[in-house]
Amino acid sequence: MFKLSEIKELMKLMDQTSLQELEIENEGARLSIRKPNKTESVVVTAAPVQQSYVPAIAQAVPGSAPAQVAAEAPKADQQKESDSTLHKIVSPMVGTFYQASSPGSAPFVSKGSNVSEKSVVCIVEAMKLMNEIEAEVKGEIVEILVENGQLVEYGQPLFLVKPE
Repeated sequence: MFKLSEIKELMKLMDQTSLQELEIENEGARLSIRKPNKTESVVVTAAPVQQSYVPAIAQAVPGSAPAQVAAEAPKADQQKESDSTLHKIVSPMVGTFYQASSPGSAPFVSKGSNVSEKSVVCIVEAMKLMNEIEAEVKGEIVEILVENGQLVEYGQPLFLVKPE
């Protein structure tokens, strides 16, 4: 079940972003948070789930994304088509992307860094838990697709790696 402090933290994070709706399933419980329209109040629901575990999913209402993100989308699609041989390291959860273990530390990797399967490439913070993300492939970091401190979604590509 979800703790009240965790729910409050998620609500604070949603207030700071353009996310309109968040749905999380964990250990047989489902949590759904939706930002209110001007005419409704905050809607938070939690219910037991009888399905198998489904990773966290965040969904933004169409048209609510910043113009900068929308403008970069076609560029990213073109890059994906031309770099089909590159391995994508994706976020396993919704959270905040960090390139280093602390604000004053050097980044785990940078463009051009060589990594092995067990190399830690970043941290994704979710509900105050720091989750180390490993490369899962041996190769060279070709591109870092997100900025430090940026919110990331489940399945969102974080790095492109040229496998050896």
